[in-house]
Amino acid sequence: MALLLLILLLIAPESAFAGSTPDITGIAYEQRPGERLPLERAFRDETGQPLRLSALLEGRPLILVLGYFQCKNLCGVVRSDLFDALKKSGLTAGRDYGLAAVSIDPAETAMDAAVARSIDMRRFPAPRAEQFWRFLTGDEAALGVLSEAVGFHGRVYQRRGSYMHPLGVVFITPQGLVSNYLAGVGYQPEDVRGAVRQAAAGEIIRTASLVTLLCYEFDATTGQYTLAIVRLLCVAAALTVLILAVGLWRALRYEGRGA
Repeated sequence: MALLLLILLLIAPESAFAGSTPDITGIAYEQRPGERLPLERAFRDETGQPLRLSALLEGRPLILVLGYFQCKNLCGVVRSDLFDALKKSGLTAGRDYGLAAVSIDPAETAMDAAVARSIDMRRFPAPRAEQFWRFLTGDEAALGVLSEAVGFHGRVYQRRGSYMHPLGVVFITPQGLVSNYLAGVGYQPEDVRGAVRQAAAGEIIRTASLVTLLCYEFDATTGQYTLAIVRLLCVAAALTVLILAVGLWRALRYEGRGA
């Protein structure tokens, strides 16, 4: 009975969740390995000064994180996971990589960037991070060109006044080309280290992610999961039920043979 319920949840149409689940069509990272970043586009750093992405390269790869600083869902989790992985990776900012956390919300200000940066750097102190971890904001035109270059597709969720967007990290070569991606959350130090080294070597990795996790999928204000997460949880539960059933069948079969 439990397995039947799980199957029904998995095959349920999104209309069954109408009113709680927005249209997420097209919201994803469309991976674009080899695409060139708009290096000369001007953004604003956390002090409000203009800064071009080219200034963050200077012979080193760039780790690019797109989200927004006032996000109450998973944007902060992405940065926390990344910074924790970097701390354990043995990599050093400035020597091995540069980092840019860029707000996708053109209404956010340098103050928003400065507050987020201060919080993150207190939680994850790292050598030379003060100089090489930059938190940027930009106007709609600059953000649009950058998003297009890395295949970042998101949009405003009007019902909640927040952004729906994919989660992940993009690694850029010292020449300003998209090298590879890490999707979702939960980055491991070895994966981050490997992605940085591939980017540093100028490698263009043509891979596809199996699962796309979207920032809106957990609503922290209500504590509810939306359809995509529900389905992932159902898959995990169904596999658990299946494993238990197989284990029970084997135990009974062994017991029958011993009788």
